Amino acid sequence: MAGFRNIGFDMRKLALAMLLWLGLASVAAAHASLTATEPQDGAVVDAPPARYALSYNEPVSPISLRLIKPDGTSVSLDKFVLRDRTLDIEAPTDLKHGTHVLSWRVISEDGHPVGGSVVFSIGEASAAPPPVPELVDWQVRAGLWLSKLALYIGLFIGIGGVFAFSWLASGERAGTRLVGAALGIGLVGTIASAGFQGLDVLGAPVSRFFDPAIWSAGMGTSFGRTVAVMIGAIVLSGLALLARSEALARWLSLAGLLTGALALSLSGHASAAEPQWLTRPSVFLHASAIAIWTGALLPLGLGLRAGDAGSVTALRRFSACIPYAVVVLVVAGIALAVIQVQTPQALLDTAYGNVLLVKLALLAVLFGLAAFNRWRLTRPCEAGDAQAVRRLVRSIAAETAIVLMVFAVVACWRFTPPPRALAIAAAQPASTHIHTEKAMADVTVTPGRAGPVTVSAIIMTGDFGALDAKEVSFVFSNPAAGIQPIKRKAMKPGDGSWRASDLVLPLPGTWNVRVDILISDFDIARIEGKIDIRP
Repeated sequence: MAGFRNIGFDMRKLALAMLLWLGLASVAAAHASLTATEPQDGAVVDAPPARYALSYNEPVSPISLRLIKPDGTSVSLDKFVLRDRTLDIEAPTDLKHGTHVLSWRVISEDGHPVGGSVVFSIGEASAAPPPVPELVDWQVRAGLWLSKLALYIGLFIGIGGVFAFSWLASGERAGTRLVGAALGIGLVGTIASAGFQGLDVLGAPVSRFFDPAIWSAGMGTSFGRTVAVMIGAIVLSGLALLARSEALARWLSLAGLLTGALALSLSGHASAAEPQWLTRPSVFLHASAIAIWTGALLPLGLGLRAGDAGSVTALRRFSACIPYAVVVLVVAGIALAVIQVQTPQALLDTAYGNVLLVKLALLAVLFGLAAFNRWRLTRPCEAGDAQAVRRLVRSIAAETAIVLMVFAVVACWRFTPPPRALAIAAAQPASTHIHTEKAMADVTVTPGRAGPVTVSAIIMTGDFGALDAKEVSFVFSNPAAGIQPIKRKAMKPGDGSWRASDLVLPLPGTWNVRVDILISDFDIARIEGKIDIRP
C-alpha cells in the first residue's frame, strides 16, 4: 500500500484549511430570507407594539423566537401564528422604553436552520443596545463539516466500493478492510450529523450533544430523512460485503448504492430548488455516478498492487463502463450548477460559487488523471506490463487523494446559500404601512434593493375604508445620504393600486417615503413613513 501512503495528503492540514474556509463563508448564511418586519428593523415607536410580524421569501418552520429587553433579560415568544410565509407573533405587554431585540430562528425549506434579529426601540434608543448572543458556534460548524465529510466517505468510498467488489471484481477483494472501514466512518458520520444538525437547529452548544431534544430536533428536519435512508443504505452495503452468495451480494450492493444516492436527494439545496422534477433526479444520478467511479478506486488500486488475478478483469470492466458514468455525472452536475448558480458572475461574487470553482479545479485534475490512466496505462496493464501497473497504482492513489479533497470542499456547501436562493431573496419587495387618522397606505417597493424599482401602494382612509383618490405621488428622500426628495407621479393600473415604475433608489439604507394623496381639488393628504432598502 506504499502508493496510498505516499500521496502527500495530510488530512489535518486539509481540515484546518476547510475550517478557515468556513470563516470566509457567510457567517449568517441564510437559505430563507427575511423580507419584511413589523416593526421595521431600526424603527423607533412611541408605544409597545401590539404584535410582531416576520415575513420570509419561502415557507419556514419557527424554532426559537425571543425578545431581548434593554436590560439584557429575554422572554420567549411562544404565542404565534404562521400565515403562509408570515409569522404573526403576540407581543408582551409590559415592555419599557429603550432598545429591544427580536431574535428569531427558523428552518427553511431545504432543512437548514437560519436566524437573525430585528432591533427596534420604544420611546427612544438605549445608550447601549442589549447584547445578542453570537449566532455562529464554530465547534458545531466544525462538527457539521466533519460529519458531512464522513457521510460522503461512507457513501462514495464505502458503498461505492462494495458495489465495485460485486460488479467489477472476479473473486479477489483486495481492500475489503478499507472499504469496510469507510462504511463504518460513513455510519458514524451519518448518525453524528443528526446530532450536529439538532445543535445547529436549536442554536445549542456541543455540550448538549447527547440531549434527546437535540436529536429529536435534528431528525425533525428534512435532513432527518437523509440520515434515516443513508443508514439503511450503509446497512444494505454492509450485508452485501458479508454475503457469501455472489448473486445476493450483487443485488444488495446495487440496492445500497441506489438507496444512498436517494438519501442525498431528500434534503439540502436541491430539495428546495425548482424545478424539483429535474433537481432531485439530477442529485440522484450525480451521486450514483460518483459512487460508481470513486468507489472502484480502492479495490482497483489495491488489487493491481497485490497482483490479484482478477484485478485485470476488474480494470477492463471499469474501463468499459466508466465513460457512461462520467457522462451522467457531468450532465447532471451541469444541470444542477446552472440551476443553482444562474449567472457566471455568481461564481466570483458568492461563497457558493467560490466553492464550486475550487471543486471544478480539482475535478479538472481528476479528469486529466483518469483520461491518462484510460488512454495510456490501461492497455499496457492488461498486457501485463509491470511498470505500467506500478504507474497506474500511483495514479489511482493520487485520484483517491483528489477525491477526498473534493468531498472536503463540497461539504462546505452546507454553509453557503446558492446564488439561486440569494437572487430570490434579493428580488423580494420591501414594504411599509403608513397610518394616519386621515389616510393610510400600504407601500411596496419591488425589488426591495437599491437600483431601479417599482413602487405601488394601496390607499385607504384612516379607518380602513375605500379612498377614491384623484391623484397620488410618491416622494422618496434619504437625508443621511444627502439625497433630496425624489418625486414620482403614480398611475392607476386598474387593480386597485397606484403604481410608479420610473424610479431609481441609488443607495441602500433607510429611506423616507411620503405619499401625497389628492382627495379632492381642495383637499390633499400627505402621509410619511420609512422603508428599508437592501443593498
